[in-house]
Amino acid sequence: MGVWEATWPILAALLPSIGLLYLFWVIMKHILEGDRRERAAQRLWEAEQDASLMANEASDDDDDNRNDS
Repeated sequence: MGVWEATWPILAALLPSIGLLYLFWVIMKHILEGDRRERAAQRLWEAEQDASLMANEASDDDDDNRNDS
């Protein structure tokens, strides 16, 4: 019984801090994962926009060449 009576106050003091640390870790993990997904989606969207712009420029050049002939 003596060991438990000595360790209980230590555990009672540390558990709230450990719980807050775990909560902070979970929140930061979700923030960083969300940021990573957002950056990947932004890169994909920009690549699609660039491809669309290139396709439009290529079709405009083809139209210009046809009209010059």
